[in-house]
Amino acid sequence: MYNDSDRIVEFPALKQAQEKLDERRKNLAGILTEAGPEYDMAQVKSLSGDSTAKVEEIRKLNDEIVDCKKKVDEYLVVARAAAEAKANEGGSEGGDGTKGEREREHKAGGPLNLGKAFAESLAFKNYQRGSGMGPQATLDISVKTLMETPVGWDSEDLRTGRVELMATRPSVHVAAYFPSTTTTMSAVVYMEETTYTNNAAEVAEANQAASQGTYPESALALTERQEPVRKIATFLPVTDEQFEDEPRAQGYVNNRLPFMIRQRLDSQLLVGNGTAPNLRGTENVSGIQTQALGADSIPDAVYKCARKIRDNGFAEPSVMFIAPSKWESVRLLKTADGQYIWGHPSMVGPFTLWGIPVVETTAVTSTKVVLGDYANFSELAMRRGIDVQVSNSHADYFVNGKLAIRADMRCAAIHYRPKAFGTVTGL
Repeated sequence: MYNDSDRIVEFPALKQAQEKLDERRKNLAGILTEAGPEYDMAQVKSLSGDSTAKVEEIRKLNDEIVDCKKKVDEYLVVARAAAEAKANEGGSEGGDGTKGEREREHKAGGPLNLGKAFAESLAFKNYQRGSGMGPQATLDISVKTLMETPVGWDSEDLRTGRVELMATRPSVHVAAYFPSTTTTMSAVVYMEETTYTNNAAEVAEANQAASQGTYPESALALTERQEPVRKIATFLPVTDEQFEDEPRAQGYVNNRLPFMIRQRLDSQLLVGNGTAPNLRGTENVSGIQTQALGADSIPDAVYKCARKIRDNGFAEPSVMFIAPSKWESVRLLKTADGQYIWGHPSMVGPFTLWGIPVVETTAVTSTKVVLGDYANFSELAMRRGIDVQVSNSHADYFVNGKLAIRADMRCAAIHYRPKAFGTVTGL
């Protein structure tokens, strides 16, 4: 049926056509909802057959919707003509007839002409150019389907270009304190003095008693040591399209992979267990000094460990590594009257403990403090720096349009004098 003001024109054919159109549209919407945003036909359970058969059913349903829409449009033309004729019989036009005509157009489901409605309004007709103001008018227009973001014109947004990286431990906190050298060998080989017996003493002249004139004998012995060169490596699978369609993707990957290598190196220099293919980190070097925290405060235990390094290793610690969570308790130490012991909060770094530079890093075991004379008795020997390569020859990457981007480096970590290093345990 067709509505015009308070009058009703009975039109069963239009009603049936509209109901059929609504039903077909609802069926199609349900199928597309089942398929999801990827239009996966395997997810559509309301249709039978394979993907080809289901697509054919969708096509048929869409054709039916087009046919139904044509029928509705045809019936609407007849309905409008009938409503117009009936309205004219009652003389419902007002004034020049434009308002009544517009209301009939609108209520008959005709197209909404906003420009025409405004041009016929008092606001437009009574406007005086240059007056700066004019009468107001309200346009009685009902929009059946609101044009809004979900169903209307979506705004076009551009990315800013910023890539916010995952929060992760920064690299080169530890490696920066190892003197760096190069090597062309597969291992760094050196000699360590493992016997040093000094019996030097005063002797009398030769004409004195034999026991007083004999030179005391001392002893020296050397042992060959070596640290093998190890490889740190990783790779990342990337599609051809990523590098072709996004210019920044290649630079992002080329920067991120080397960062992963350096980050792993930092960890290995402190906690590597030395078992192939691991490097040997300071914590696992045999013969280093150890000091248990026990009932001591962290500053006291660190001082005792540093004193052992000075007493037995005859070295001066150049840096100490501690987890941020443990350094916090030291940094917040206060006197009884609330004064910060290790400096006011406004004090800027670098921080020191007993004159030893402090490096906060999560690369160190959280229950330990590692310190030592890295400046004089450690070395990071580079066989080859970080190398990044790209290939599609991995597995089935060639036929699948994928690339394998790999990065690696080869190096050896050496601690020449174990007693020049130490750990505080039990934090």
